[in-house]
Amino acid sequence: MAQQRVDAATAGVLAPAFKALGDPIRLQLMSMIASAPGGEICVCDLTPAFELSGPTISHHLKTLREAGLVDAERRASWVYYRARPGLMKQLAALLDPDDAGSSLDAAD
Repeated sequence: MAQQRVDAATAGVLAPAFKALGDPIRLQLMSMIASAPGGEICVCDLTPAFELSGPTISHHLKTLREAGLVDAERRASWVYYRARPGLMKQLAALLDPDDAGSSLDAAD
């Protein structure tokens, strides 16, 4: 943003991700997912970290999925989440005042 204007198409792609991360629980969930050893984490490891019901955690995870921040894979009765690094790099590039915006067009 500091180096160049964000075009409408890029803003349309990135705004839902920023909106999803605007919630403290979702920001914490995203942090846990992105920093998980092996690149993925089971919902069974996410839920106990919060004093919220399972359905509430599921709602927050759905919001992160719909925003394109995470992918989910069901294995038997559990769902495993992993961050989508391409979108994360685009968000970071937009916020980095030293970046000329070259990563904004990166696809996931």
